[in-house]
Amino acid sequence: MFGAFASPLSAICIILLLCLLLLLGATWYESSKAEYPPGIANPKLLRTLHTFATASMIVAKTLDKLGICSFEGFFRFLQKTFVSKLTDDPEVFKKDLQFGGVPVRVYQPRTPSVGGRKGVMFFHGGGFLSGSIDRYDLYCLHITKNSGAVVVSVGYRLAPEHICPAALDDCLMATVHFLKTAEEHGVDPSSVIICGDSAGGNLTAGVCQALVGRSDLPKPLAQVMIYPVVQMADFNLPSYQQNKMVPLYLRSIALHSSLTYIGGDLSLSKELIKGSHVPPEIRQKLSRWLSSEEFTVKGYKPHIMAPFNNDIYEKVKKALDLQCSPLFSDDAVIRQLPQAYILTCEFDILRDDGILYKKRLEDNGVPVTWYHVKDGFHAIVSFFGHPEVISGKLAMDNVVSFIKNL
Repeated sequence: MFGAFASPLSAICIILLLCLLLLLGATWYESSKAEYPPGIANPKLLRTLHTFATASMIVAKTLDKLGICSFEGFFRFLQKTFVSKLTDDPEVFKKDLQFGGVPVRVYQPRTPSVGGRKGVMFFHGGGFLSGSIDRYDLYCLHITKNSGAVVVSVGYRLAPEHICPAALDDCLMATVHFLKTAEEHGVDPSSVIICGDSAGGNLTAGVCQALVGRSDLPKPLAQVMIYPVVQMADFNLPSYQQNKMVPLYLRSIALHSSLTYIGGDLSLSKELIKGSHVPPEIRQKLSRWLSSEEFTVKGYKPHIMAPFNNDIYEKVKKALDLQCSPLFSDDAVIRQLPQAYILTCEFDILRDDGILYKKRLEDNGVPVTWYHVKDGFHAIVSFFGHPEVISGKLAMDNVVSFIKNL
């Protein structure tokens, strides 16, 4: 009776075993390319996380090619599956709302306050492709509980379904709504801080720039940018050269995220690396900024970009719009921005994005508080709750301290 099924069942088992062996082999090969520089924090943990991420990417690409599930959809599924159980805290009240049609979660301290509290608009990371309110629930809960501020976490739309400027539009819409209704949430309208990490740092810069000149709204008290991406022109900055193969944010991932966010063809990643999409006026600005001491002391070897190719530029020009690359905004806008806090990590490709934005702000008279994690890697602040990741906790404590003491 079972004989008829034995052969097909055996064949299926063999196929599954071969698939598993192929996955393990491919994972080992790809993950072995990663680099863990001397002095980087928690290399064993980082290696484990990168190996899992590599296996996930291989599976995601396979499912995408087979038409079973999109690359981004698979990662969102993983995040939703493995996200920590949402935590209720007796000291914090949480409520899911809509601000101007944009989903948000509001975190309010339950303790009474004399006068209006500070407010924090928070934009999560995830390369514009993933991340969510739930994924950053503990993150925002911690900021609220330890700073006394009301935090509004924004669930902006993600690419590739919603390309640039959808994410920025959502964050701006939610921020404008909050600035107009802050008192309803116990917040002083003049004490609202715009905050975000990674892609959220980009959105923070974009929202603050978009609010410049708005006489109908209170000016944000400050902008907090945690390892922000602020430009999509030069993928050979010193930090990109140094850390292109350092987890958790490889240069290949950054290129994929950037192109997906603008709705570009992923096959153009090599052109972006060469810089053939960058017009002369932006090259001149980068050359001038990168000649400063902040970059010469790092042993920066200037990358000679390929000749400007207008055809390539036309295909990816959105990457250089201010909505994607707020670094290139005019001085007249930059000098009107609120005081800033910028956190960077030594072993992060986005380190010099943050330093470049710091320089632009300081050159235009905007006060900047800079916190540099000397052994840090990208996303280290998200590990603030892991006792073994000491630098992550110290970094989060520094962010909270800045907000609390404003």
